Amino acid sequence: MTTPGFRPTHVVPQHGMPAWEDPDPARPTVPLDPLLPVRLMERRGDWGRVLCSNGWSAWVDGRYLVAVPQDPPRSDVPLATAADPRPLLGRAEQALARYRAAVEELADAGLDGESFRRRTHGLRIGVVVDGEDVWLYDPARESWLYGDGTRLSTYATDRAPDAAAEDRDHTATRIVNPGRGS
Repeated sequence: MTTPGFRPTHVVPQHGMPAWEDPDPARPTVPLDPLLPVRLMERRGDWGRVLCSNGWSAWVDGRYLVAVPQDPPRSDVPLATAADPRPLLGRAEQALARYRAAVEELADAGLDGESFRRRTHGLRIGVVVDGEDVWLYDPARESWLYGDGTRLSTYATDRAPDAAAEDRDHTATRIVNPGRGS
């Protein structure tokens, strides 16, 4: 049974892991199952106290826990649709051409490192194509857009979320300072 509101911060490695009642190798307990979602509650050196979704807790070697990715940043702007992906694809193509030209000139010893940095300063591009799906970075909007070949929609943003727009029911992941415990 999962505790209501449980949000994992980590998962157990794919081969499982040993666990202990206390941060003491002399007090082993039942090992944790592979890929079990857990929440890291406390750190003491390499030891980590984890809370499992059923409310049970144990100490593990925290170095081997696999972090769960954070939620993508939220935007204070409602989802937007751009009817045509071609202008952004054109800008990405131009930015890539400028970067490639600078790389070519650097490789041919026509630019030194500082000149290369100046020439490429401010260039930002992001393109992922997977069949009919495309993810494009729009530096003007500081956003990733998703497209299916006909239109683009906002997918994620670089901008810091607006605290007022945060979902009040979403509990943020607790940050644990390894040097201070919980």
